[in-house]
Amino acid sequence: MFDYLIVGCGFAGSVLAERLASQLNKKVLIIDRRNHIAGNAYDYYNEHGILVHKYGPHIFHTNSKEIFMYLSRFTQWRPYEHHVLASVDGQLVPIPINLNTINALYNLDLDTSSVTDYLKSRSENISPVATAEDVVVNSVGKDLYEKFFKTYTKKQWDMDPSELDPSVTARVPARNNRDNRYFTDTYQSMPLHGYTAMFNNMLSHPNIQIMLNADFKDIKNSIPHKATIFTGPIDYFFDYCYGKLPYRSIDFAFETLETENFQACGTVNYPLTQLYTRITEFKKLTGQIHPKTTVVYEYPTDKGDPYYPIPKKENQSLYNRYRDLALSFPNVYFTGRLGTYKYYNMDQVIAQSLALFKKIASSDRLPLEGVTNGRLNHTVNGHNH
Repeated sequence: MFDYLIVGCGFAGSVLAERLASQLNKKVLIIDRRNHIAGNAYDYYNEHGILVHKYGPHIFHTNSKEIFMYLSRFTQWRPYEHHVLASVDGQLVPIPINLNTINALYNLDLDTSSVTDYLKSRSENISPVATAEDVVVNSVGKDLYEKFFKTYTKKQWDMDPSELDPSVTARVPARNNRDNRYFTDTYQSMPLHGYTAMFNNMLSHPNIQIMLNADFKDIKNSIPHKATIFTGPIDYFFDYCYGKLPYRSIDFAFETLETENFQACGTVNYPLTQLYTRITEFKKLTGQIHPKTTVVYEYPTDKGDPYYPIPKKENQSLYNRYRDLALSFPNVYFTGRLGTYKYYNMDQVIAQSLALFKKIASSDRLPLEGVTNGRLNHTVNGHNH
């Protein structure tokens, strides 16, 4: 008899498995339909000996000391600040848009104060802000919107920004300084030996058993357990009784090249004519030294694994019906991106799992160690992890 059956070996499930096993002495079975742990953060050494991320680049960043220290139990870190360039008008320019971006694109020599006035002169005053397009045009005007956002968003979501919720672009600010970093969080690092190694440490507790290549519906009635934590798609749990929740997915095309370096930084975005949205070079992220290099091209698609909940009101309404149905299952907890139909960064998923653990632990009336509520910002920020 297991105390908890946890469905999904990504961050949402693995953090809960570790906490329940180590802090509450619960017996946990964690399963995954894939043949590996670590969920979408899974990394491995390819046939050339290069460490790659199977499901696209995962860059860890957070402002939460508690979350950073929690993960530090299971990994050492390699300090890393992510930089992204965008291929626009024959140039590679920093994104998010900043002072350097604007000066390079328009052959200007603005400073911090004058770039603020420049953006203000080009921005529009759309009210109310109802769509992802409105957010950007209000911030930087039509020209920068069309160069950086319009086609990129269409490729990513297969919808025009005018059809999407404002949250899609609300977290991609324009900066009036020369900060070329993609993220500005206090803690920015990569697990020194990779994500999979970190998950191996997280799930190494003797109270945790792991079952891979296992579908929840195949085993749920044959393995005794007291409660379920479900991090898979909530609509799948309920047999799509109200219909399928729509997602976007990605086709990843990996290529290993006979050269030490391929591009100037970790990720280059292609917001205009190419079919792919971005190219990532893994050695830039991991710091690995190797005579060859591996890159991945990302092609958004509506087929394949569910990665990105599509932020539209009708989709949220459909999710809400499933969420309400879940209330009648008191021994099942739904969490994570797929369980709650929200796009979270990795640290937000961890915060959500720690908060759920605190809720479970307080009902057990046992003392807690190292638990944080975390702060969840329920936002969609394009597709950067």
